[in-house]
Parts: sequence; C-alpha cells; structure tokens
Amino acid sequence: MSTVNELTKLNDVQLMLLKMFNRPLSEQHIIDIRKLLLDYYDKMIFEGVDRVVLEKGITDKDYEEFLENT
Repeated sequence: MSTVNELTKLNDVQLMLLKMFNRPLSEQHIIDIRKLLLDYYDKMIFEGVDRVVLEKGITDKDYEEFLENT
C-alpha cells in the first residue's frame, strides 16, 4: 500500500510544515505565516537575481538596451 508521501510526492519541508501546523490556527496566524513564507521567497529570488547579475556583469546599460529592443 502507498503512503501519503508516495502519492503526493511531498518534500521534507512540506512534511515538516504539515506536522508543525497540524493544529487549529486563527485566520491572522495563517496570514502571518503566509507573509513570512512569501517574504522569505522574495528575499531568495532577489538574492539569486543579484548574484546572476553580478556573475554575468550585467549593467544598467544592458537593461536599457534590452528595453529599447523589446
């Protein structure tokens, strides 16, 4: 018989979050947790973009040229 994890393919973080929040939460707690997670991923995305821009040497001029050609 298949386990829940095999059927849904949840990763370790998803499983941990399900266990952590396996209790009633107020609407405000849900909003706060959602904001916390979104802020975390927002930070990760911007740090990733900044790293790529630095690694590739992308400049403001490159952005301007791209915008002119689209």
